[in-house]
Amino acid sequence: MTDTPGTAEPQHPIDGILDILKEAVEGGTPGQPTSFLDGTRADGSGNHGLLATLDGLSAAQASQDVHGTSVAGQARHTAFHMEVIVAWERDGQRGPFDWKGSFHPAQVSDSEWTELRARVRSAYDALVTFARSQKDQPVTGDLTGGLSGGVAHVTYHLGAIRQQLKAVE
Repeated sequence: MTDTPGTAEPQHPIDGILDILKEAVEGGTPGQPTSFLDGTRADGSGNHGLLATLDGLSAAQASQDVHGTSVAGQARHTAFHMEVIVAWERDGQRGPFDWKGSFHPAQVSDSEWTELRARVRSAYDALVTFARSQKDQPVTGDLTGGLSGGVAHVTYHLGAIRQQLKAVE
């Protein structure tokens, strides 16, 4: 994103990365231009962010198999990845991580779907909180690379989910 007009301080690199992550997860700010998602209208409708997309589906829809995976599986994997970024960057955990298993179970009950959506939100909140806590530290390629990779990964799975919606009844 750009620096804030009229300020002497340029935008912190972490804030720029978090702006894009916010758009991917929360959607655009109502009535404001967006970087890559279709704009959320001023009344809040038309939000194509990850959370709004998931909230628009029932457990049955999220559990439908679409070419070997489901929206629930994609959501579970996306939450897992955000959790791993924090574990890697903050806690120094280096795995092994069960990437393949992170898509399972791909089917969810109503209560599991509610819990999974809350997990996605919690993983996102934890990642943002961690990233903001690093703003007073020297900017490193490890951190900005990890965060940028996280943004790319979340947006990839958002796109996969948005494509799956075309096949979900």
